Amino acid sequence: MGLCWSYTEDQFENLEKHTQWGIEFVEKYTKFVKERSEIELSYAKQIRNLSKKYQPKKNSKEEEENKYSSCRAFLLTLNELNDYAGQHEVIAENLTSQIIADLTRYIQELKTERKSHFHDGRKAQQHIENSWKQLESSKRRFERDCKEADRAQQYFEKMDADINVTKADVEKARQQAQMRHQMAADSKNEYSAYLQKFNQEQNEHYYTHIPQIFQRIQEMEERRIEKVGQCMRTFAEVDRQVLPIVGKCLDGMTKAAESIEPKSDSKQVVEAYKSGFEPPGDVEFEDYGQAMKRTASESSLSNSRGDAKVEKSGNKSKGKLWPFMKKNKPPPPPPASASPSPSAIPNGPQSPKQHKEHLSLRLNDFMTSKPKMHCFRSLKRGGSGSEDFSHLPPEQRRKKLQAKIDDLSKDIEKEMDKKDALVKMKDVYVKNPNLGDPNSVDQRLAETTQSIEKLQLEAQKFEVCLMFRGFLSSVDNRCKRIQSAETQVKASTTEFDDEFDVEEETMPAIGTCKALYPFEGRNEGTISVMEGELLYVIEEDKGDGWTRVRRNEEEEGYVPTSYVEVFLDTNGKGAMTYI
Repeated sequence: MGLCWSYTEDQFENLEKHTQWGIEFVEKYTKFVKERSEIELSYAKQIRNLSKKYQPKKNSKEEEENKYSSCRAFLLTLNELNDYAGQHEVIAENLTSQIIADLTRYIQELKTERKSHFHDGRKAQQHIENSWKQLESSKRRFERDCKEADRAQQYFEKMDADINVTKADVEKARQQAQMRHQMAADSKNEYSAYLQKFNQEQNEHYYTHIPQIFQRIQEMEERRIEKVGQCMRTFAEVDRQVLPIVGKCLDGMTKAAESIEPKSDSKQVVEAYKSGFEPPGDVEFEDYGQAMKRTASESSLSNSRGDAKVEKSGNKSKGKLWPFMKKNKPPPPPPASASPSPSAIPNGPQSPKQHKEHLSLRLNDFMTSKPKMHCFRSLKRGGSGSEDFSHLPPEQRRKKLQAKIDDLSKDIEKEMDKKDALVKMKDVYVKNPNLGDPNSVDQRLAETTQSIEKLQLEAQKFEVCLMFRGFLSSVDNRCKRIQSAETQVKASTTEFDDEFDVEEETMPAIGTCKALYPFEGRNEGTISVMEGELLYVIEEDKGDGWTRVRRNEEEEGYVPTSYVEVFLDTNGKGAMTYI
């Protein structure tokens, strides 16, 4: 039959061992695929956890970072990585469904088939052994009967030859011999039949039954090997099927990396951290030698020292040295409610900065209220915490305040919509009382109205803070310059106070101005002026709405720029304003 198996009975046990090894091999390969599937699931889980770990948290600083292209690219990479992990989950799922489950079912079928084949083989072996035993038994019986027939024949012949034996005994011996011969003949026929039967069964056993069993075992083994090969091909195909999607994930990561724009990110950094502060001006040379006016006589110097000190102390109390006084805040804006409006002055010249008049009125209302005064100081010093973003530079603070105002506006709009809905609901209840009690809506309507008022007050507070943003920025710079000058003057006066009398250097006038409206300088650093009064300009407006003027050598201070008409000298050197 062209089989590769040896059809001898002694190879039956070897085939049984080999087929058992084949089943164990399939079980080992199934275990291998199962462990590979578990590894894929574990890897996918770790990748997903990694992607989730680095995802930006809601309402956190990381969400603000998404405005940068590099952060957005990283977020896209995390999303693609999450999809990449999903493909490994697909691999694990396909390995389980297409290989592990199939092989597990096939192993059970293989064990059942193998058991059936070897059961048939043992049954055929047992049958041929039983036939052989029957043949041996009939052979021994035939041999015994032949020997018995020979002995009976010999005994008959002996009795027949003996003249002393009766005829009856001879006849009996003859019948016994005939009976034995008949038994021997019957045994011979039986043995012949068993022999013929055994030879036929043995021929069928070795040339038909056993080869058929071996053939089925061989086919079973070939199917097992083919099954393992198919599973190995599927093992590779499972990976190959996800390669296109994995490639798209990698392409997405590459595209995300290519979308990074360094220049755009750097511009956003500049916009985010632009402070809006004015650069400091040039430091002027202070000639202390001009302040030391010696006399020819040491006695005259000592006699005049006491009077000079008394006079200087009186001068300081008048406020001439205001720029060098110790203070933690700039001169606050003057109240404008007591001043007549520009339109109320007959035949008066119009202010060159009419658009600032409304701001001054708002400043007056803001400063005359004590709670608002406290708020204003907290904005300057940052004493109220970071709620008003006073700890930020002006430009950043402006953005934060504007964003806060926008959020509050959205909240107000939502509450207004809610209020409108409640009003409509109440109207429906009034028209149709069966639907509900109109009074039940009143409490919710009152709460909504109170919430709207609260939000509007909070929005108004931030709008006021936003209005003073530019004012506070310029005042900060002015205070820094004043405190720096005060420190230098104090150091110099301490060093020379024992021997010399220091005279202050008066700032030169750069022009004149005429008061268009009366102004009461109630706050520190300001000066009161009368309508139509002429003053010297010693420092022009630096963009904060204030001009520094002098009445005489002892009185100087700040007045609103919109309250005066400035005439600068053509040869005067004006201050430079940085935007």
